[in-house]
Amino acid sequence: MKLIFATNNQHKVAELRSVVDRQLHIITLKEAGIDIDIPEPFETLEENAFAKANTIFEMTSTSCFSEDTGLEVLALNGEPGVKSARYGGDNRSFDANIEKLLINLADKPDKTAQFRTVISLIIEGEETQFEGICKGKIIETRKGNNGFGYDPIFIPDGSIKTFAEMDTNEKGQFSHRRKATDKLVAYLNKL
Repeated sequence: MKLIFATNNQHKVAELRSVVDRQLHIITLKEAGIDIDIPEPFETLEENAFAKANTIFEMTSTSCFSEDTGLEVLALNGEPGVKSARYGGDNRSFDANIEKLLINLADKPDKTAQFRTVISLIIEGEETQFEGICKGKIIETRKGNNGFGYDPIFIPDGSIKTFAEMDTNEKGQFSHRRKATDKLVAYLNKL
């Protein structure tokens, strides 16, 4: 099955392709000839994921999906959450996001956090959503050079490494995006 992945984030594309390479043919926005930055104006991951997928479906009438992911930190009442990509400012700087998070967490003893991904799939105008969660904790010192976003300061439960210290296969054993994608693939295999 061919699906357009409604994202401009090449890190997410690479991560997803490593998971579903043989089951699905994923086409990026660029490969579909679409050059737009889809806004994420909503207050929930679910609404943003749907808005992005729906924008592309309305433009192309082609089956597509999108995802929105947030890092939810317990001591910060779920922040940065839906604002994760722009937490440190509108320029979407990974460094600025991490810096702001570490400053806001500095006096908090509880560093419990989770990554949560919501995928919105639209086929023939009908939407289905899938969720993946990875629980873990935030550390105060960056470790590793792989991955992107908050990966250098997030250690998933069951590991002693940050996501940024893991290769793609190792990260996939814990990944929130992988869990949501596995549900997406299982659903598509039933169709």
